[in-house]
Amino acid sequence: MPALSLSAVAPTDLDELTDFEFRNRAFFESWINARPAAYYAPGGVAAAIEAALQDAARDLAHQYLLRDNGVLVARVNLTQVRRAHYHCASLGYRVGADHNGRGLAKAAVRLAKEQAFSALSLHRIEATCRSENPASIKVLVANGFVQFGYSRRCFQLGDSWFDLLHFEAHAET
Repeated sequence: MPALSLSAVAPTDLDELTDFEFRNRAFFESWINARPAAYYAPGGVAAAIEAALQDAARDLAHQYLLRDNGVLVARVNLTQVRRAHYHCASLGYRVGADHNGRGLAKAAVRLAKEQAFSALSLHRIEATCRSENPASIKVLVANGFVQFGYSRRCFQLGDSWFDLLHFEAHAET
């Protein structure tokens, strides 16, 4: 069993995170929209880390890194935190191309869900995925997420429009 750890993004992650993002850029962009060009310019990842720290301090978003035996293999984020009346956030995750098929997405979501419902005291997490991504659907369902909606042709990637499935998980009450 791999030694997995989830940690909040920190300035000390700069070099490793930069390498991770550059190595996996094309792979990630085959599933989600490209980051702005400024992200890949000198200082871009450092600025993104600083923004992530500010968002976490203001409880707007929380970004985490998943490591397998000390090696960065995935990112998982809780964004769009809504506190008043909802205590909800949106979940997103990405596993490096060389690390797919090893159960790391499932582990990353499990660990982020634990963090959300314990340390962050959230009540609900939402996630979306494209209908043609059965691996992501499987990850969410394995972590107790239930599909609650479907949006037709609502996500644009390049020149194409895709359907999205909407999932939710709740803290145990």
